[in-house]
Amino acid sequence: MNKGELKEQFGKIFGAAHTPRLFCAPARVNLIGEHTDYNGGHVFPCALSFNTYVTAAKRSDGKLRLYSLNFPQIGVVEADVNTLAFDKKQDWANYPLGVVWAMRQRGLDVKGGADMLFWGDVPLGAGLSSSASIELATAVALNALFDLHVAQTELAKIGQEAENKFVGMNCGIMDQFASAMGKKNHAILLDCNTLKYEYAPLDLKGVSILICNTNKPHNLIESKYNERRAQSEHALKQLQAKLPIKALGELSEKAFEENKELITDPVERKRAKHAVYENQRTLKAEQALKEGRLEEFGKLMNASHVSLRDDYEVTGKELDAMAEAAWKQPGVLGARMTGGGFGGCVVALVKTQDVDAFKQNVAKEYRAKTGYTPDFYIAAADDGARELKD
Repeated sequence: MNKGELKEQFGKIFGAAHTPRLFCAPARVNLIGEHTDYNGGHVFPCALSFNTYVTAAKRSDGKLRLYSLNFPQIGVVEADVNTLAFDKKQDWANYPLGVVWAMRQRGLDVKGGADMLFWGDVPLGAGLSSSASIELATAVALNALFDLHVAQTELAKIGQEAENKFVGMNCGIMDQFASAMGKKNHAILLDCNTLKYEYAPLDLKGVSILICNTNKPHNLIESKYNERRAQSEHALKQLQAKLPIKALGELSEKAFEENKELITDPVERKRAKHAVYENQRTLKAEQALKEGRLEEFGKLMNASHVSLRDDYEVTGKELDAMAEAAWKQPGVLGARMTGGGFGGCVVALVKTQDVDAFKQNVAKEYRAKTGYTPDFYIAAADDGARELKD
């Protein structure tokens, strides 16, 4: 859907009394570093060329009117900026409403309200973070409409706060940060402890990043995600009885192995092991990419999936079937689940000349094992949340 069509739809839904502006925010794929963000480790995502678009105009009466072309059956969701509260009936609209709420909590002046029309081409329920994309599209729109002058990194924090405290999903900062700070043809190495980041060029030399959608939808709020976070936090507390650390991501593999017996529950010990080792894998992977050692990057991806399967236990049969089918294919350097898990996508590095055969072979094997028909997308790294000018 192009800019003109979105503005035309805005006029149909909200009337043509004011001229709306157009904004977008991308989805993301995380190349490696899963469930490390809330454990104070590193992640390595890139923003994608799938976006949530929002056509928006400010109001002066404190009303919010939200409509999504992806969920027309829900109709216009109306709310007042002064009385915002989570309500399951608001469905998708809880994400943008959460952003307004989080801005108000910080004393940001969005009291006038807004009309906002949303449309996205992000595959929903695929683990590519459509929720962060909606949050950041909302945040950049309100930032511009109300001249708030909030930095992009702060908008990412506002999006995370909306998801944590309004929606009730206890996610880390990665998804919102990648959506806010994406850069075309680059991945982002982000230290989630300090929010220090650097861009790494995605110079893949005849290798494609392929996203393999299991089409097993996931809903992280109703999954074991929050439980995994609680287990990791409890393991950290036990380690802190002896070690002066603020996060599991501060530990080397050696330091973990020397102190792991402090964690009394064997399940929590496995969770902590994943957080520590995955963080180190992420640092090694970024270095391998810088040095053009793509085979090494691929091996680290494979090891990441095994750890997510065995130590963190967030994969499930569909993601495992997809990864295992991918590992067998000619031209595959590596493959792993990406996102929170419990459904969603596998990301694979595949030699570009082998992509067509890969899709055909993996689809056949995966369908035979699970009954689901997968979808495949070539990942193109794109820019972060922004206004689209005429």
